[in-house]
Amino acid sequence: MSSVAVETPGSRGVDMKFEIVVVPVSDVDRAKGFYGGLGWRLDADFASDDGEFRVIQFTPPGSGCSVIFGKNVTAATPGSAQGLYLIVSDIEAARNELVGRGIAVSDVFHDGSGVYLGQDAPYLFGRVRVSGAHPEHASYRSFASFSDPDGNGWLFQELTHRLPGRLDANTTTFSSAADLAAALRRAGAAHGEHEKRTGGKHDENWPDWYAEYLVSEQSGAQPPV
Repeated sequence: MSSVAVETPGSRGVDMKFEIVVVPVSDVDRAKGFYGGLGWRLDADFASDDGEFRVIQFTPPGSGCSVIFGKNVTAATPGSAQGLYLIVSDIEAARNELVGRGIAVSDVFHDGSGVYLGQDAPYLFGRVRVSGAHPEHASYRSFASFSDPDGNGWLFQELTHRLPGRLDANTTTFSSAADLAAALRRAGAAHGEHEKRTGGKHDENWPDWYAEYLVSEQSGAQPPV
């Protein structure tokens, strides 16, 4: 399977920002309590005057996409939403945070098949589940799962850098100070190896090297050596 985008438009069109996922639930107030208990931001809780319609919106920390659920929001069967990915830079920290909030989260696991099938194959990926994070913490390879009270399935996926073609090379963003700190630690480790290769001398241009590393890591470009 190709690890890069199959086709990239020659010119940029109108921005199409994917911002909402509908999660089907059976008990609206129970679901509101659960998602609020995850530490997610409550954006809306609107109901019609006749009580026949209600919509609630939550947004995970650092996410550009939100979830909505409510009464008469969707005809989908409660619990039928599966393979909902939450991308994190530190799988253990993300899991520990939810466990600390009283949420039942699976142990961290990684795929032992050695074949990456991509984010668009949540049920095929992980055919051979091995306990613990990926040995090298390779990007895309470590997971932990949990479900809401209706059984809608969520999956943490650890991602430290994206494959080529999967991010705008002109855009570098960090969703939180923790994500930036983690990226700086990776850059620091890589820069240490860089200094070893250059004879162990102090690199006076380390800010430029760090900046190039951070941008290339996010965009999938070849990082500096």
